[in-house]
Amino acid sequence: MPTLIVFCHLRWDFVFQRPQHLMTRLAEHYDILFVEEPVYSEGQAYLKKTAVAPNITVCQPHTAIHAPGFHDDQIPTLQTLLADLVPEGVQPVVWFYTPMALPLLQGLYPSKIVYDCMDELAMFKNAPKQLLQRESALLNMADVVFTGGPSLYQSKRDRHANAHCFSSSVDARHFRQAQDRAISHSDQAAIPHPRLGFYGVIDERLDVELVSKMADAHPEWQIVMVGPVVKIDPATLPKQPNVHYMGQRSYDQLPQFLAGWDVCLLPFAMNDSTKFISPTKVLEYMAAELPVVSTPITDVKVPYGDVVAVAETPEQFIAACERQLALDADERQAMAKRMREVVAGTSWDLTAARMHELIESAVPGRHARLPAMQDAVRADVLPVVATPAPVAKTA
Repeated sequence: MPTLIVFCHLRWDFVFQRPQHLMTRLAEHYDILFVEEPVYSEGQAYLKKTAVAPNITVCQPHTAIHAPGFHDDQIPTLQTLLADLVPEGVQPVVWFYTPMALPLLQGLYPSKIVYDCMDELAMFKNAPKQLLQRESALLNMADVVFTGGPSLYQSKRDRHANAHCFSSSVDARHFRQAQDRAISHSDQAAIPHPRLGFYGVIDERLDVELVSKMADAHPEWQIVMVGPVVKIDPATLPKQPNVHYMGQRSYDQLPQFLAGWDVCLLPFAMNDSTKFISPTKVLEYMAAELPVVSTPITDVKVPYGDVVAVAETPEQFIAACERQLALDADERQAMAKRMREVVAGTSWDLTAARMHELIESAVPGRHARLPAMQDAVRADVLPVVATPAPVAKTA
């Protein structure tokens, strides 16, 4: 099988989302090496390899370097760790989720380069200052570019001749389990109804003020928040007694939480970090055939505004939740019918299959031929860095 090397800013065992959905399906065609950001570890640097699924190996670098992510200070050590990742003469397909890893292309001699732009990372909190420069270099080298939604596609389409929009999709069979309300997770059994729920990463994209106002306006509503808290101080989160934080849960548990909710929430803040997001969970909520209320995220409002209640202000959001809770049987039946139509139009299986076709048909050559490309990586992307730290053998 051809080798596919993936450089990702998200860890494999973090929230199960786009990279995991796609790679578990593309593993039918490729031997996948999923390279994570480094983990801090005292002593000699080493590469921990873990088989996580058929044809998927997670490669987790451990270094004694404090710099976060694919930072300049990490690059020399990472290059040494990854030098023997593929046998000599093998030209892998190289797939980037973060442009920050671009200097690691040096020495890999890829057959093709893929950029799956799932988020506008430059607009996230604490984004590296070099990210935009490296993304420009990656767009110049990539043979094919995918975007995680229509908004991102509009922002990238003029920057690459072979760009394609692949909005986040859904594993409908998995989330349809939630239609059996009897499978509701036992950890929320003691929480009374009505339950209004959200799952996902709780970070700067969450409108904490909105959630707080909801809790105050309706003390009888129980707001269930499922997911890890990242990059924000947990002390800033709403602390009302009717707001319940369940922590990070496995992908298998998500339908169980959905099964016990009355309304699903997309309470995203309207800021730079949400300008281009295309939330995976909107289709998952719809597969569960539950009412959904969202703030006016473009990639929710435009394609799904006829079935998802979209509200701009906290007052409008609360009123929309009230209406969704009050839907009668006929309204719920009509909503569920429309949701089934939307969900039937997409799947991760179809998305991965189409991406594979585009990779196969892409003509290598947007990047210069290999020696010139390596020079470009060195000159334009790779900074002047220190000597790599001592490296141990792969774990």
